[in-house]
Amino acid sequence: MEAAGNGRREAALGALAVLPDEVLCAVVDLLPPADIGRLACVSSVMYILCNEEPLWMTKCLSIGGPLEYKGSWKKTTLCRLGLCSENKEIWQKPRQFDGFNSLYLYRRWYRCFTTLSSFSFDDGHVERKDDLLLDQFRSQYDGKGPVLLMKLAETWPARTKWTLQQLTKDFGEVPFRISQRSPQKITMKLKDYVSYMELQHDEDPLYIFDDKFGESAPTLLEDYSVPHLFQEDFFDILDYDQRPAFRWLIIGPERSGASWHVDPGLTSAWNTLLCGRKRWALYPPGRVPGGVTVHVNDEDGDVDIETPTSLQWWLDIYPHLPEQEKPLECTQLPGETIFVPSGWWHCVLNLETTIAVTQNFVNQSNFQHVCLDMAPGHRHKGVCRAGLLAVPGKFIKDNENHPSVTMSGWNHPDMSRKEKRLKGSEPVRTSNTINHCSAFEFSGVQESLENQDFSYDIDFLSQFLEKERDHYSSLWSPTNSIGQREAREWLRRLWALKPELRELIWKGACLAINVDKWYSCLEEICACHSLPSPTEDEKLPVGTGSNPVFIVSGNVIKIYAEGGLVYAVHGLGTELEFYDLLQKSGSPLINHIPEIIASGFLEYKDDSYRTVPWNGKGIPEILVKHYPLEVSYANSCFPLGLWSKQRFGMSSSADVSDRPIWPYMVTRKCKGDIFARIRDMLSKTDILHLASSLGVQLRNIHLLSLPPVEHVSESGNNDVKEVVGTCDDATVLPEWQQLVSTLNRRKQNVKKHLANWGDSVPQVLVEKAEEYLPPNMGFLFKFVKDDGDLVYPCPSWIHSDIMDDNILIEGITKLNSSGERERVYEADQEKMNAIQIIDFSDLSIGDPICDIIPLHLDIFRGDTDLLKEFLRSYQLPLLRGESITDVYKSVQNSKFSRASYRAMCYCILHEDNVLGAIFGLWKELRAATSWEDVENLVWGELNRYQESSLSITNTSKTNKPF
Repeated sequence: MEAAGNGRREAALGALAVLPDEVLCAVVDLLPPADIGRLACVSSVMYILCNEEPLWMTKCLSIGGPLEYKGSWKKTTLCRLGLCSENKEIWQKPRQFDGFNSLYLYRRWYRCFTTLSSFSFDDGHVERKDDLLLDQFRSQYDGKGPVLLMKLAETWPARTKWTLQQLTKDFGEVPFRISQRSPQKITMKLKDYVSYMELQHDEDPLYIFDDKFGESAPTLLEDYSVPHLFQEDFFDILDYDQRPAFRWLIIGPERSGASWHVDPGLTSAWNTLLCGRKRWALYPPGRVPGGVTVHVNDEDGDVDIETPTSLQWWLDIYPHLPEQEKPLECTQLPGETIFVPSGWWHCVLNLETTIAVTQNFVNQSNFQHVCLDMAPGHRHKGVCRAGLLAVPGKFIKDNENHPSVTMSGWNHPDMSRKEKRLKGSEPVRTSNTINHCSAFEFSGVQESLENQDFSYDIDFLSQFLEKERDHYSSLWSPTNSIGQREAREWLRRLWALKPELRELIWKGACLAINVDKWYSCLEEICACHSLPSPTEDEKLPVGTGSNPVFIVSGNVIKIYAEGGLVYAVHGLGTELEFYDLLQKSGSPLINHIPEIIASGFLEYKDDSYRTVPWNGKGIPEILVKHYPLEVSYANSCFPLGLWSKQRFGMSSSADVSDRPIWPYMVTRKCKGDIFARIRDMLSKTDILHLASSLGVQLRNIHLLSLPPVEHVSESGNNDVKEVVGTCDDATVLPEWQQLVSTLNRRKQNVKKHLANWGDSVPQVLVEKAEEYLPPNMGFLFKFVKDDGDLVYPCPSWIHSDIMDDNILIEGITKLNSSGERERVYEADQEKMNAIQIIDFSDLSIGDPICDIIPLHLDIFRGDTDLLKEFLRSYQLPLLRGESITDVYKSVQNSKFSRASYRAMCYCILHEDNVLGAIFGLWKELRAATSWEDVENLVWGELNRYQESSLSITNTSKTNKPF
């Protein structure tokens, strides 16, 4: 609605005058700065709309990186883009126009300049306590409701040292992270941020919310300590780089704050205010605040919240809420600590300049909720945040034993789902429902639902888990507080280090990774093969991979769960074929890998398990009715081995069977320590010896001959072939076609592919990726000699996962009397050769460089000396064919002949975030402007090795692998 006296609008906007101002502002916001500048010249009203400070604030923050405020957002943006001079006089002469009024722009202007002095101290609904005993806190508040505690920080040095003046003096040159709704990370030096606070008039001011302040200003960590009530934190057992963000320094001016949210991962939090005043509003779990919409993606469980800014909510929505709909409220004063339980919605508004510190934690009270939130799926995540609004019209089991959340003197009234929606939307004209990205319906609620009370009890919430989904290997939400690998390691460490809490840990592991199902499978496999029953210590999986792996009495039992039946069958089939080849060829590698004891299938039918042994030869009867491929194995006894996997088993989406069948393999446990766990105990000399030994063993892997490709018939399942894809270059050998096809598909969507890694990759390189890559990835494997003949390099067996948790070293450490690992001697070359390589479930064929990438980035951590030592003992050319000279000297002076170029292409198109590791190891590459710069620094040593390998005598003159 436009205000009266708006005569200029129609003439200035023409046909666009029919659009309301909020729509026009939204359209202008879609334009780049240069186009906004041109549009401002069209008319007086467009000039006004194109010079709005919130518009230019958005444009500036979208640039990312270090920020220095220039007094206005337009000037700051144009200066950052190099589009203006800082001293132009025009900045002092804004144009003024009469005859145009906008209620929309006025409200936005009002929010930018309003003061919050009227928000005075109140008694509020949140109880205030001087302090509590730990037992009192756990019985009265932990997991039940918020509380303000007044004396927890009295002895902190931060109570006197954390003033704006002192912090600026001590840390003025230190850049801190800014919390802002922006796709890019923003940092500001503290002195620049303080200058910004003094000049700004923003509706949603920039807000220091830095989870890395302990790294950039470590002495700040000495100024406070975790209060005694919150010292139990189960994430403490993880290494710092493994655990999710958990502590933040918070600095913000009046009008800044945190909009409505539930803390990540359903963790609990404490927040201590050192100066200023904060206004808090809170709702219990499942109660979506008015004006807030929750979206839940039903594919990966990602939860997204649409919410107005904190200030906008307090000014525009809060006053219209009926008294019974208003939140719990309180004003936090300096020195006070507020506790926010798991799952509680909260919104914070800074009433004046504030400085605070906050930490999130997992303890016995919220552990199961945190584990529940980790589990894949979408319905339970929505229910935890939005209550029964998130439930489609399905029956919910009786929950009379799970009382709803209550607070003394205040409780959200019982309402049906439909009533919740209406009550949230009508008074403030915003939706109070939960919206889904799929067809979740909110009308026609069944009668059985309407009388249900929402409960934050874990038994009530867990009934919304998708029971049919495999929690161990299914896709987890990208917004999960912790990754799958870290979660598995976390649960395993808790099991080992907190035996007194194993009943609780077991319940959490059942929610997060279905450990009860896999343990039942384990018991059946042990019984079938006369293995000892698992002990209490052996009940949880070990390792961080996507397949459940258990260690029972010196035996390793791996259940192939990742990717569905087709993918899993090919994984086991290929691994069994590989072991058989090692035995027949007499490869010395056989002494450095686990010994197979048994293998087969586990089937769940009629509420019981049965095992069917299988050694990889032929297709067992258990698969005949469920396996989707026609396979010819007249010339091979491993029909579901390497080539079948390459053609049909590389895509997990190829699985068409709903039958609960899992392949498994039992091996003897290798001796030694996992390298990842003892890395810090080893010297550089030790790791040089390890690099040399790995060179020998990778050589043994890459020298193994491949089965003839014709063993797989062309008459396979066409639907599965279509998933895998085909190579459009008929001149590429059949052995390379699947890899080329996969790389070409990723190249077609390379920008989207790189976007999956967030800000891991500098944007300037993202824009240049397609140009850097070859037009067809087959060019990497097609070489032309001087006489015009083609040279065909040959692929090798590839382990695909040579990382620090798949390498074991024997005899370096022993357990001392305290149960801790200690070094027993200085390693030498002979003893370091006593290594074991495990986990061959990702075996494939391809370029040997594909094995060097994880080796260099994960085991060597970018150390060129280690890479050189590895290559010295590796001694093979990086591609082999008719002759080394033909492969490496053909297409001379072409980038396709560079080993470093191939390595860089694989990194760009890798299915994992390899580039994140590269830009993390080589910080200077964050400023790189070309992929060639990255290639030369990271992989240049491969070229020097490639040149030296030309002198190696190639005794093979046939087109076969060595």
